Amino acid sequence: MNDTDLLEELVELARLAGDEIMQIYAKDFAIEFKNDDSPVTEADLAANRVITAGLQRLTPEIPILSEESADISWQERQTWQRYWLVDPIDGTKEFIKKNGEFTVNIALIEQGTPTMGVVYAPALNICYLAAQSIGAFRECDEARIELKVTQKAQQGTIKVVGSRSHPSPELADYLAQFDDVEMVPKGSSLKLCLVAEGEADVYPRLGPTSEWDTGAGHAVAKIAGATVTQIDGSPLTYNQKESYLNPYFVVSRLKA
Repeated sequence: MNDTDLLEELVELARLAGDEIMQIYAKDFAIEFKNDDSPVTEADLAANRVITAGLQRLTPEIPILSEESADISWQERQTWQRYWLVDPIDGTKEFIKKNGEFTVNIALIEQGTPTMGVVYAPALNICYLAAQSIGAFRECDEARIELKVTQKAQQGTIKVVGSRSHPSPELADYLAQFDDVEMVPKGSSLKLCLVAEGEADVYPRLGPTSEWDTGAGHAVAKIAGATVTQIDGSPLTYNQKESYLNPYFVVSRLKA
């Protein structure tokens, strides 16, 4: 299957998972908590089943790592050169609050780098999709536009996208480098996508995230032309260590 067909299949799969999610979103649902106190709902599990089954059908040879099935040993994972990285619902807290800012994330990771990704926000009916060999796009109401980041000088008002659910005390120190800042609050991996479409200039993540939170949005932002780096400027990579936790990172369209 070529990249174009595979990307379209991923979009369809994300939309199917979104349909499952929205059926549960529309009613009262149970909330449970994992060992790390993060919430999980029946919608997370239903979406995970849809996505996992779909990926196994499309690419049975490619392993899958999902937030809801992450109990895979480092001994096994470190042999993977190519795998699917899935977060069935990124922004479960936003889902519970019913503010619409949650996403379905599916990314293809190759040699530690996201090369394809879909970020679908079912409550907003917005889908971001990207593949290294094709480009990055935003789809809304069946209209699809290509995303190409234009660099911005570090002058004037800098739009900084931040988390609704995870404000970070280190953020004030980071923002001190800019003369004027406008904060753009947003939940889930939509934050990375806002930089990709030029609605924000920079997204500094100075708080905890896991690899499945960022893989798909990283693909969209990077393929659109934004930089996605650790604080020290080195690349943000995946499956290069035993822990699933990301280091702090910055997504930017600002000129260095």
